[in-house]
Order: sequence, then structure tokens, then C-alpha cells
Amino acid sequence: MESYAIKNLMFSYPQQEKLILQDISLSIPKGQFVVLCGPSGCGKTTLLRQLKTVLAPHGDKRGNIYFEGRLLEDINQREQSARIGFVMQSPDNQIVTDKVWHELAFGLESLGYDTPAIRLRVAEMASFFGIQSWFYKNVSELSGGQKQLLNLASIMAMQPSVLILDEPTSQLDPIAASDFLATVGKINRELGTTVILTEHRLEEAMPLGDRVLVMDEGKVIADGTPKDVGQMLDRDNHKMFMAMPVPMRVYAKVPNDLDCPVTVRDGRVWLDSFAADHPLNNEKNKNSEISHARDKNPSAELKEAWFRYERDLPDVVKGASFSAYPGELLAVLGGNGTGKTTTLSLLSGINRPYRGKVFLQGKEVSDIPDNEKFNGMLGVLPQNPQSLFVKKTVELDLHEMLKTMKLSQSEREKRVRRVSRLCALTHLMDRHPYDMSGGEQQRAALAKVLLSEPEILLLDEPTKGMDAEFKQVFAGILKKLLFRGVTVIMVSHDIEFCAQYAHRCTLFFDGGIVTEGTPMEFFSGNSFYTTAANRMSRHLLPEAITAEDIIYACGGNVLPMQDEEDCDEESDDYKETEEEEAGKKVFTDMVRVVTAIISLIVFGVSAYKIFPAISQYAWAGFTGNADLAGFDSSTEQQYIILILLFTFSAIVFFLSVFQRSSAPLQSVIQVPVDRRRLSRRTAVAAFLI
Repeated sequence: MESYAIKNLMFSYPQQEKLILQDISLSIPKGQFVVLCGPSGCGKTTLLRQLKTVLAPHGDKRGNIYFEGRLLEDINQREQSARIGFVMQSPDNQIVTDKVWHELAFGLESLGYDTPAIRLRVAEMASFFGIQSWFYKNVSELSGGQKQLLNLASIMAMQPSVLILDEPTSQLDPIAASDFLATVGKINRELGTTVILTEHRLEEAMPLGDRVLVMDEGKVIADGTPKDVGQMLDRDNHKMFMAMPVPMRVYAKVPNDLDCPVTVRDGRVWLDSFAADHPLNNEKNKNSEISHARDKNPSAELKEAWFRYERDLPDVVKGASFSAYPGELLAVLGGNGTGKTTTLSLLSGINRPYRGKVFLQGKEVSDIPDNEKFNGMLGVLPQNPQSLFVKKTVELDLHEMLKTMKLSQSEREKRVRRVSRLCALTHLMDRHPYDMSGGEQQRAALAKVLLSEPEILLLDEPTKGMDAEFKQVFAGILKKLLFRGVTVIMVSHDIEFCAQYAHRCTLFFDGGIVTEGTPMEFFSGNSFYTTAANRMSRHLLPEAITAEDIIYACGGNVLPMQDEEDCDEESDDYKETEEEEAGKKVFTDMVRVVTAIISLIVFGVSAYKIFPAISQYAWAGFTGNADLAGFDSSTEQQYIILILLFTFSAIVFFLSVFQRSSAPLQSVIQVPVDRRRLSRRTAVAAFLI
């Protein structure tokens, strides 16, 4: 029997013409492990939420979904809760109680199970997931990986037949993510539970799947085994191939006749077979070298900082010290709960260390006023992008960021237009920020931070939810910022991204820095905090840390890194758009000038003809001598036409000279009381009235 059968499913959100899901038809047999992937905004999360009616978003839905042979809408919520488990992206969004054992029992209590049955299932799940050691802990004391594991255990306690997971490892460190996915694979193999998993990090998720579905623009474009799907995307030169596991990408770029590897183990076997017949180039791949000269004073510095959230709680940051320099990308890696995000809060001044000092641009953070610190000096992208959104649309949110800056209206519009193109948001400007996917929200939050053009940029998990294609765009944005001398400090679990683009990597453990070095020094010596490329090739190429390094050693085609000179230039596409917009503006201004001149001439001529006659008519009325008016019926008609021309030309002239700005209304963008002024248009209109 099929767990799910989806027939001609289509869906669009309210007031949106574009279909998010376009005529999707597929079936998922019982016990199958399905990996669903695709670029941000392609409809993955929307499709998953349609599989459980209580989570289905509001909108226009057509088509049918069948669960185990029955129409999904006909199955009551109690049965769906018991039979369909759903693990969300954020661990904190799904936890509802204060204690671990309460959380494990909550679902069973809600379904009405008796106490002996609840105790039995809770004990079984705690043993299966290894929760015994923190069974009585408060949920607030758990790390991100433990919280996500608790979510999974509390759902599995209800013994669902289907387990749906929406990017469950996006906020987990590499080790916790690996353990979590291994547990999901164990559930599928040993319990026969159908698993439907969406992920952007496919290195470990994809080999677990029996079947891979690739979505793009609301459609399923590829369906098959991991190996078949990878080769299909490579043949079609599709952008999703960049997200495939490292062994598959290396295989595709190196001419060979061997079988395509999927896992790191397969990749190691493939590399051994290839090296047996082809000599490997052990020279360093110069195309991937990233160097940075520290010839200036540090722009951000932490000196022996100690911090705890409350007097009676243990220290979170313990004597942490590091420096970041202009034009440098410093990556801070480490497990969940080691103090990375708290350290960023010390750098931004949100929290203050009780011992040690924090410096920005040579000044102590506590001595820098907020209006100076957050107006061009410091930009902060938090872990949760939704905390930055305060308006109803993306466009209004971006304009809101500039409202306190002393910029002209045209400069504000130019900045918003520029950053929206840079972060691929032009088609999302009228969307509510909460209606976008996780990756799209991350891009919108990044755009909002970049609007202030900061000299120091603090990023907390910036690549979370980003697809592989936009990660390359994001890397290009960072290169431009670094070339201009911006300091970037990035907390990240994305090892592959840090290995490819960071200047220096540091490992945070137990509240402090335990080691640091260049990406090659840092990753080539680690066993777990290292890249899939290094694990695949370290026995033959110990210094290889990226897929490009292996491809280069095997004689494959490696694209050169972007030159620094090119980083300061905008894309040709953007330049052409700017030129087109400038041309349109020049043409529009010319039309306005010509219209204003013609209307002014008509206004003057009609006024010259009208006012003497009106004066004569008024004098006649004042003296009571009707003969002075000298108007007959035909003359009256001429003057009526002249009066109409006079009025019409005045209106046209007024509209030509005083154009309404294309920026959002001042009633929508809140303006401080002391800066509220009447516009020229309103002042002139009031005077004329």
C-alpha cells in the first residue's frame, strides 16, 4: 500500500497569481526513504505541509492527496496526529513543555493513552534515542542537537507510520547533524517508517535515501535513485547539481569511465581506482588559495572576555580572545551551545562581559553610542532572520532600514533597488516577509543589514536555508565587501562554505577559542570538523579540503576564482538595467519639461485674455451698469472655453512640475515627529486652494 498518493496537486497563496505547486502527481510506497531537495522558494516546505492538514497553509488548493488509500481531508486530526509525524526546521518552535520527560509524554497524553502505556513508550523511546542521561533536565538546558532529537523522540513515541522532516539539521553543528540523520536512517531501516526529508546539505542525507525528488519552480523535475538523479542533473547542466555530494561533483568534472560514487566511502574507492591509472597532481591548487595580509590594526577585537547570563549560572564565554582585520573573513565554528552566538552579542554590545574588553575600530564598545555604532560602523545578521522584519512587505522593510539616515529620496531608492537585485529579491518585493521560505527570509534579512553599508559585519549562521546557487552569489557579495575593506566575522556550521571562502577559521569549545588557522591548516588536521572532500581524499591528498582541490589534482576542469579587481564591479546585467532606467528617467524628464512649458504658455495666453474681461464684468456688476459688460452669448461661450483652458493648463502644469515619488508613502514609513514636514506638493496645493 502507498503511504501517500498525490494527484494533480496545485496550490497558490492568497492574492498571488503564481502557482507555488504546479500539477504535482506522485506516489510514495510504505517504508520508502525519500529525500526532497531543490532551490529556495521552489515549494518544498509548502508541499510537505500539504501532507498534514493542520499544517497546510491557507490558499487556493486544487487536486487530491490520499493517505494510505483514504482522502487526507476525510481523516480526523487525532488520527493524523498519531499516524503522521512532522519535525520542523527550528527545534524551539515545536517544544511545548518545560521538562524532557514531559515533552516525551505530551503527545501520548494528548491522544488519551493511559498511564502504563505512556510510561512504557516513554521509557522505550528514551532508551532508543539515548536520552536517559538528560531525562529529567529542563528543556532550556539542552543544546540545539538535543532539542531536535527530543522533538524526534516525542513524535516517534506515538508510533507514526510516516515521518516528515523539514530541514531538521539546518541549525545543528556537523556532528549533531550527522548523529540526527543517522538516527532517522535507523528509524527507517529498523521500524519500517516511511521518511520524507527535505535538506539543503545533501552530503549525508542523500546517500540515506532510496529515492530523490528534485523540485524547481513548483514542479518535480527529477525522480529516481541518488546516482540517477545526480547524473540527470549533470547532463542537463542544472543549477541543483552544485548541491550534490562532493564525490558526485568530482566524478562529473574528471574524465573517467568508472562508476559514479555517492558516499564518501564510494568516493574514496573511486579515487583509489582513478589514481591507480592516472598520476595525481600533488601541487597546491592556486585557484583556491585565499590569502590576507594583516597590515592594519584590528577592526574588531575581543580580549579575555568572560560572560554569564545570570549570577548563579555557569560562564558561557570563558576568557575568549581573538582579533579580526579589515578585509578579512573570520569563520567561527563549533558545536551547539559552546558560546559562539553569545560572543557575537558581546561584539555588538548587546551583552557586556563582566571581565575583559571588547573593541571596535580601536574604541571600547561600551563607549560607542548606538547611533554611531549602527549607522555605518556595525551590521548584525541574527540567527533568526524574522527578528528583523517589522513591515508588511519586503520593500517597506528595506525602506524602513534607511529612514533614520540622512539620504535623499533618490539615493534611498537607488540603495534599495541595488541591494534587492544583489540578494535576488526583485520578484519578492511585494511579499510579506513571513510568507517566504527560510532561504528567502535569510536573503531579505541580509539585504536589510547590507543597506547600512557597515564597516564590520557580524553574521550568525548566514547560509542557513540557502540553496547552493545563492551560496555562490552570497560568496560574491562577501568578496566585494572584503575588497572594500569590510571586516566579516561569521559564525557558521557550514563547513564546506567556510573551507572555500574564509581567510581564517577558529574552533570554539567550552566558551573559548581552542585553535585557529587558514582553512587548509584547520580542516586538513581534523577528523570530524572537516569537509567531505578531505575525508574522501586525505589518504592520497592530505591538503585537499574542497571538491575543486580534488578535481585539480585529478586533472579535471576547475574554474578560476574571481579576481579581486573584478569584485568591485557590478554585474553587466545590473549595469545595463541602470542604463535603461537612466534612459527612461531622461525621457520622462524631457516629456515633463515639454508638457510644463506648453501648459504654461496656454495658461499665460488664457489668463491674458480672461482677466481683463473678468475685471470689466466685475466692475459692471459692482456699479450696476450692465452695458459695461458688453457680453453677448457667443462671447460668453468663448470666455467659458478660455476659463476651462486656464483651469486645465494650471492642473497639467502643477502635475508636471510636482511629481509624486515612487517611494512608499510617508504614512506607511513612520517618520520621527521632529522630522515631519509638509512636502512641496502639499504646500503648493494648500496655497492654490
